Amino acid sequence: MNYSQFLQMIPEATLTLALIIVFCADFALHKSPLKGFVLGVLTGALLICQLVPCFLAAPTTAFGGLYVTYPIVNVMKTILTLGTFIVVVMSQKWLEGPAKKLAGEYYMLILSTLLGMYVMMSSGNFLLFFLGLEMASVPMACLVAFDKYKNISAEAAAKYILTATFSSGVMLYGISFLYGATGTLYFDDMANIIAANFRHDSWAAMLGWLFSESPLLIMGLVFFFSGLGFKISLVPFHLWTADTYQGAPTPVTGYLSVVSKGAATLTLAVILMKVFGAMVDVWEPLLWIVIMLTITVGNLFAIRQTELKRFMAFSSISQAGYIMLAVVGNSGAGLAALTFYVLVYVAANMAVFTVISAVEHNGGSTLMSAYNGLYQTNPKLALLMTLALFSLAGIPPFAGMFSKFFVFMAAVGGHESAPFWPYFVVFIALINTVVSLYYYLLIVKAMYITKEDNPLPTFRNGAAINWSLAICTAGILLFGICSCIYEWIDQAATTTM
Repeated sequence: MNYSQFLQMIPEATLTLALIIVFCADFALHKSPLKGFVLGVLTGALLICQLVPCFLAAPTTAFGGLYVTYPIVNVMKTILTLGTFIVVVMSQKWLEGPAKKLAGEYYMLILSTLLGMYVMMSSGNFLLFFLGLEMASVPMACLVAFDKYKNISAEAAAKYILTATFSSGVMLYGISFLYGATGTLYFDDMANIIAANFRHDSWAAMLGWLFSESPLLIMGLVFFFSGLGFKISLVPFHLWTADTYQGAPTPVTGYLSVVSKGAATLTLAVILMKVFGAMVDVWEPLLWIVIMLTITVGNLFAIRQTELKRFMAFSSISQAGYIMLAVVGNSGAGLAALTFYVLVYVAANMAVFTVISAVEHNGGSTLMSAYNGLYQTNPKLALLMTLALFSLAGIPPFAGMFSKFFVFMAAVGGHESAPFWPYFVVFIALINTVVSLYYYLLIVKAMYITKEDNPLPTFRNGAAINWSLAICTAGILLFGICSCIYEWIDQAATTTM
């Protein structure tokens, strides 16, 4: 083996180096009263530096195709690194509490999870993909259980790890079927075998090939999709999401809802389009059904929530449906729309969780009633929360409107031969956009209209919360109107396809 090939994995190598630096700093500062602050600044600085190799990394292949990276993958790594930086910044207030002594472990777990996502997105083989997925999932379970002083956190971690274990088993079972059907686990080799043997001249020929020549292939695809559906919280694999989001510390909930989801959705999209692209007539109708259920169920259950982290859990389920809607286009435009949606989602969702964290650590709670009359005492915070919610709902002129538009256009593109179903799915998604606006406005109503004799008192956010809100608000306002950002993403997606 030529170990110099590790040098081609530049983003992973630099992130590993950052992890080692944080570990050494934690060891050196274990008795310092400024340990948490120094580690936070150091981790944030390392993540900012990490944006450079992610942004500049060139497409490459290493270890005989085991490691493969594309331009769109490097773009997503840049986005997820930025999202992780926002999580680190917003975590400073929380880490001033009982978890202060464990700041080093917290940052190392954050970086370890991000490293696993890097590996997962750059895999060219199902085994390396599975390894990256577990590298991301196991530290995430530790993060969910990080607040050991709360029983609800331990319960959330138990539910998360049990669900993750089950979904990993289902996925590994499906991967074994795929290997049995094709004799390889490399993405490119499997795609070539499927394309060479798959018959799609008619539905009868296609179904006959699937169920007579290689039933293992269709079973492997279903199990693989089911396993990754748990990670993305697609319906009907979503039942763990609300309890886990509620029990995890608020910064971890934000990280889980944004960064983890972005990595999993892009990986699933790339595998479906590149490995199973010849079978698009098989998996695309199934994906339509899952998307419609995910968006609808997420919205309907969100209306009933009074606890904001559970509310955002069902909102994230619905948002996952919108993200996956871009995949049905099976094109470079779909990858570009998906990546841009994740970028906008990072800004809007992290703004919401930053406000939730600020309110929670200044005498409030995560109940929606705690936001009654917030505008009276904290008008700036209420305004930023409203902007973020409007972006999530897709209200113009905020960036969320543009991200939904690109997703809808990608979903209906390239379906001239079957014009009805894609348009029907987009129509259902449009109706659900109205529903989502209703339940997002419930929070706006609580902050601006609902009367409260004793609203949450005026408080100062602190520098970390203000920086996090400033970055997120800038993204909400600018990502939609700065066309160069979408052009950069679209160029990367076009090169990938």
